[in-house]
Amino acid sequence: MVFEIPVKARFCETDALGHISNISYFIYLEEARTDFFAELGFGDDVNNWSIILASIKCDFVKQGHYNQQLIVLTEVSHMGNSSFQLVHKIKDAQSGELIAKGEASAVHFNFETQKSEALPDDKRKKLEKYLVVEESHSGN
Repeated sequence: MVFEIPVKARFCETDALGHISNISYFIYLEEARTDFFAELGFGDDVNNWSIILASIKCDFVKQGHYNQQLIVLTEVSHMGNSSFQLVHKIKDAQSGELIAKGEASAVHFNFETQKSEALPDDKRKKLEKYLVVEESHSGN
């Protein structure tokens, strides 16, 4: 299963070179991530927030431009005891061309103890619906 959101590149998200600024991609990834967490039912109340980011990265594959219609696809690539890895693909909505790809490592976190905690079974089950198994591409 893949979670998908639409994004439209706004003028303020472009740079002096006329393409989407590299920082804007991180905003798109954050929007996808927070919408994904809300969809799963564990990211819609900041008073009960229990997920923190450990790391995030984005690879820029192709230039995006002002007013371009994009889609951000989100899946889970790995699950550990208290952490999980999200993978994102930002694509042109019309052509499907890959514009950027990102990864985010998230941790189930207890703010009172300031320590990670095991993912509860209900959250684990919701995440598992979006878990993908990477196919091996031998010889490529």
